[in-house]
Amino acid sequence: MTVLRAGDSEIMSGKPLKPYEITQAIIDAGVTKSTFGLGRLLTLGILAGAFIAFAAEGSNMAAFNLLSDPSTYGLGKALAGSIFGTGLMLVILAGGELFTGNTMMTAALLEKKISLNSMIRNWVIVYIANLAGSLLIAYMMVQSGLLNSGAGMLGAVTLKIALYKVHLSFMQALYLGIMCNWLVCLAVWLAYGADTMSGKILGIFFPIWLFITSGFEHSVANMYYIPAGILIRNSERFQSLLGLSAEAAGGLNWSAFFVNNLIPVTIGNIIGGGIFVGMAYCYAYRKSK
Repeated sequence: MTVLRAGDSEIMSGKPLKPYEITQAIIDAGVTKSTFGLGRLLTLGILAGAFIAFAAEGSNMAAFNLLSDPSTYGLGKALAGSIFGTGLMLVILAGGELFTGNTMMTAALLEKKISLNSMIRNWVIVYIANLAGSLLIAYMMVQSGLLNSGAGMLGAVTLKIALYKVHLSFMQALYLGIMCNWLVCLAVWLAYGADTMSGKILGIFFPIWLFITSGFEHSVANMYYIPAGILIRNSERFQSLLGLSAEAAGGLNWSAFFVNNLIPVTIGNIIGGGIFVGMAYCYAYRKSK
């Protein structure tokens, strides 16, 4: 018999969970997460932010030469997507608190198992911790000199990605955020349902591969992508490789990061995971009865 964990609660099962059983596991996990102390949330949140940042920089490293050429851009996104799922695997299997996955705490809220205040408390603490972990990896990547890889093209593509993200319109970023976390939370959902390590890995892999290949927007991933670009925006080498003026690069700043991207993408992520996954399945398998 296999022991499956929903947060810190155990579910005994000798086979994969059925959808209604996954729903209960997600509700139980939401209840458990709502009780976590500040220190635990901060520690696990920083780790999760770092794991997602590792996935972001690694996928960029693998695909930057393909992403820089319009004729191979789709292949580059597919390659990046095949690597990015490692980040969520580390969060789920090694342990971490990730804001985007925690949006499914809405299922426990809908069941009146947790309060709105306890859910928001979790989200705020984990969000800040995810940001801290992501910024740490972005800083170390810049300081390591690895962004000079490929005759500087990795840095140029990193800068290009950051610029693209801060120039999305509010509605574009919102919709891209919704579709992203719909898939991310389905990956978490499948991982809860699997009863083996390999099953959990496969459950995570394909939805994440799809989300990255599609080009959707993930708030925590953007906590690496955009700050990494901001930290190298004044590099004349990277600017010249893009044919970018210093004035254009100056549009990439912390204000643009938060206002133009992080706010609408975060709202979209909450809708995608909290409503279209957490609340939708809770209604289908619990409330509709």
